[in-house]
Amino acid sequence: MSKVIPIVIASIASMLSFQASAQVELKGNFTQGSLIRAKVQPGTLVYLNDAPIDVNAEGQFAFGFAREAELEQLLKLVYPDGLTELKPLNLAKREYKIQKVNGISKKIMKPDPTALSRSAQDSKQVKAARTQFTESNAFSQTFIWPLTGRISGVYGSQRVYNGKPGTPHYGVDVAAKTGTIVVAPADGIISLSVSDMFYSGGTMIIDHGYGVSSSFLHLSKLYVKEGQEVKQGDKVAEVGATGRATGPHLDWRVNWYQMRLDPTTIVPSMKSVLEKQAAN
Repeated sequence: MSKVIPIVIASIASMLSFQASAQVELKGNFTQGSLIRAKVQPGTLVYLNDAPIDVNAEGQFAFGFAREAELEQLLKLVYPDGLTELKPLNLAKREYKIQKVNGISKKIMKPDPTALSRSAQDSKQVKAARTQFTESNAFSQTFIWPLTGRISGVYGSQRVYNGKPGTPHYGVDVAAKTGTIVVAPADGIISLSVSDMFYSGGTMIIDHGYGVSSSFLHLSKLYVKEGQEVKQGDKVAEVGATGRATGPHLDWRVNWYQMRLDPTTIVPSMKSVLEKQAAN
């Protein structure tokens, strides 16, 4: 009997050690299109489906799930003491607004070679801005809406033209008059500031660090330049209808590197914000 007790005690000690180490705080909606912010013990190695994730010195990190992400994901955490935790993540499937549009002429459906060439150059600039890595911890802040008002377009919606699916909408549109002020939703560094992109018109990207960025499209005026630091709430631009827009609005997009995510997953509902504004 005396030989068994040390083994039992050792096992219990091992379990307590594992429980003390195996801790991760996850903040976000576990749905397709969501950005997740998290925190672990500093020095922990983190992997999402075996792909490594950058973690800052405080143990904070971020990751996201694409519009059509698999519903079963796996987070692996290797703690400083060598213990490994496998944490399954189950996502909720989202239903997106799909609109079918028929009777579009072949001439309209045929892409303009000039437009395609210019758009390709714009896309290279945008991709480069979203690829860069900075060590800013702004991504962990509580984000605010860059503009409040009526939501006129939602993330994930899509049009099907003559039976051919168009590119999904990867942002949230907020309708407002041209010239309405747009503010930074969180601290960051301006990684792109271009006044005349073909499709998106006045375009700005704010790098919040560790792969998280905000993009603003169709701007009429840009206040800040590439490389400039901004703080949450700073005035950075004005709403417009530049590029291929049917009316003035802000198209706000959030990315984790090249992964396109839903901005509404990291801010309070627009309804609650407007109600609070009205009460004040």
